[in-house]
Amino acid sequence: MTKRETYDYLTDHGVEYEVTEHIAVYNMEELNAVRLPYPDRDAKNLFVRDDKKRNYYLITVKGDKRVDLKEFQQRFGTRKLSFASADDLMAIMGLIPGAVTPLGLLNDAERKAALYLDEAFLGGLVGVHPNDNTATVWMKAEDLIRLIREHGNTVHTVAL
Repeated sequence: MTKRETYDYLTDHGVEYEVTEHIAVYNMEELNAVRLPYPDRDAKNLFVRDDKKRNYYLITVKGDKRVDLKEFQQRFGTRKLSFASADDLMAIMGLIPGAVTPLGLLNDAERKAALYLDEAFLGGLVGVHPNDNTATVWMKAEDLIRLIREHGNTVHTVAL
C-alpha cells in the first residue's frame, strides 16, 4: 500500500486521522529533529524474528522507550529474537528500513507477523508512518488495533 492508498484505506474504514508531512526519516534520532504536533504519542517500531525465522513480531512502543529483546523473549515465551532483515521486511510488510509501521501489517497477506503494542498508547493517539517515512499519521490507538485485527493479524496490547 502506498501512502495515498493507506490514507484511502483509513478513510474507507471510518478512521479519523491527521497527517503531518515531513522529510524522510530513518530512525528516531532523525524524527526528533522534526516538529510534530504530538511528540509524546509518536511510535517506535521494531520488526523482529525468532531464530528459526518462523515467527515475526512488530513491537510498537512510545518513541522514548527502549526495548530489551531478551526480556521480551522471556516475558512472552518466544525463541531467541533478532532484528528481521530488510529482505524479510520487504517480503512480509512491503516496507523499507526506516518506514516500519503497524500499518505495514495491512500488506502482510499471510498474516505472519504479530503486533505487540505498548498499552501506554491506549485511550489516546498513536503516531505511525503511512507505509512511507515522509509522513506521520495520528489516529486513535483503538482504531489502529481494530484495523490490524480486522485484517487478521494478531494484536497484543501489553505493558512494554
